[in-house]
Amino acid sequence: MKTLSITLKKSLITSTPKQRKTAQALGLKKRNQTVERKDTETTRGMVRTIAHLVDVVEK
Repeated sequence: MKTLSITLKKSLITSTPKQRKTAQALGLKKRNQTVERKDTETTRGMVRTIAHLVDVVEK
């Protein structure tokens, strides 16, 4: 199964509460932190919510 490498590139300070909760659910806490998640529809939806804050690489 494919995985997604998700890196938080921008700060969560000015984001909305929903966006902060989404980043937290993905396991992102600090800038430049990278996590790997399975490529599922749920994960894709979460990434879409905070797409302007993260960089995503498919592996």
